[in-house]
Amino acid sequence: MKQTWRWFGPDDDITVDHMLQAGVEGVVTSLYSLAAGTVWPRSLIAARKAEIASMSDSTPSGLLWDVVESLPVSESIKTRTGDYEEHLVAYCQSLENLAAEGIKVICYNFMPVLDWTRTDIAMKLPHGGTCMNFDLTDFAMFDIHILQRELASNDYDSSVTDAALKRFQESTQTTRDALTRTVVAGLPGAVHALTLSELRDALATYKDTDRETLRQNLKAFLEAVVPTAERLGMKLCCHPDDPPWPILGLPRIVSTEDDLAWLTGAVDSVANGITLCTGSLGSRGDNDLCALARRFADRIHFVHLRNVRRATNNGPTSFFEDAHLAGSTDMVEFLHTLVTTHPDIATLPMRPDHGQEILTDIGQNSKPGYPLCGRMRGLAELRGVLLSIEYVRHLESK
Repeated sequence: MKQTWRWFGPDDDITVDHMLQAGVEGVVTSLYSLAAGTVWPRSLIAARKAEIASMSDSTPSGLLWDVVESLPVSESIKTRTGDYEEHLVAYCQSLENLAAEGIKVICYNFMPVLDWTRTDIAMKLPHGGTCMNFDLTDFAMFDIHILQRELASNDYDSSVTDAALKRFQESTQTTRDALTRTVVAGLPGAVHALTLSELRDALATYKDTDRETLRQNLKAFLEAVVPTAERLGMKLCCHPDDPPWPILGLPRIVSTEDDLAWLTGAVDSVANGITLCTGSLGSRGDNDLCALARRFADRIHFVHLRNVRRATNNGPTSFFEDAHLAGSTDMVEFLHTLVTTHPDIATLPMRPDHGQEILTDIGQNSKPGYPLCGRMRGLAELRGVLLSIEYVRHLESK
């Protein structure tokens, strides 16, 4: 597997030099300042490539921009409203420009309104570090009592709604404000976080969009862009929902094995693939990650390796970002399955996704989920597992 690292560009406190010292082999990044629905100019793509290719002293880094994460899909495309046709044209032109610069793997997601969602970005851990956390009671408290979404309580078990009410009554305005900022923070690297009013307006645009409608809108998107990707020799890889269940009354359609089967079958092309994120899919106890690796081996074009610790194995649940080799997923078993089933394992890009804040990460105000030391630890552990698997396979082949 090709060991890559997510980088947020020149404004990232983590530099190209740091990535090289961590043993990174490739870079995953995006043009974060560009709004969804606009064309990515070739000149800006080339400029980002040049930034990756040079160390701080202008020495060539030898690193390439291997994966775009992400080329965002606009809300207009997801709802097929407004300027969605122009946005589809812009998306295809962006693919053309990226391909012209030699970039062929494109990660995107089809989550309505919000990307990955957490209730705490710095939960204290017993070892003194911090991690991101999704607390189902806190989220229900936000949904029902802070956002005050109509009929929100119908989406939770009574035990959760009772706990959410109690927690709300015991909370302070300071804790409510902190929870709100975390939930509506937006994408990592994004320049704008939603206000409560803007979130309510965004949710309203989906009032007539149910699960089947969103599925058909995703199919229409794929029908519009996959032919371009296929012609250019590109691989599109849809990132699963995070968390992988409906939130805030919004449908989620890339959460389960059945969803991935529908997605890859909607437009039957190798250019239409998936990003297998062990953290997102692993947040559901009914997702068998090894089974997913086997079934979709030829459609897995990018891998996010992270681990979460689920509170329960049933339904929507609380979870936190555990160490990469801890948590509810047997990462060694998963990697062994992936290595032994994927047809292009040597070139398959992976990255250590998220990471706990440890050591000198603490107090550095890193982008949530993307500290230096925590991800270095994860990459080192994952690298060790992969080398062990390779060594065992070598011995078995003798």
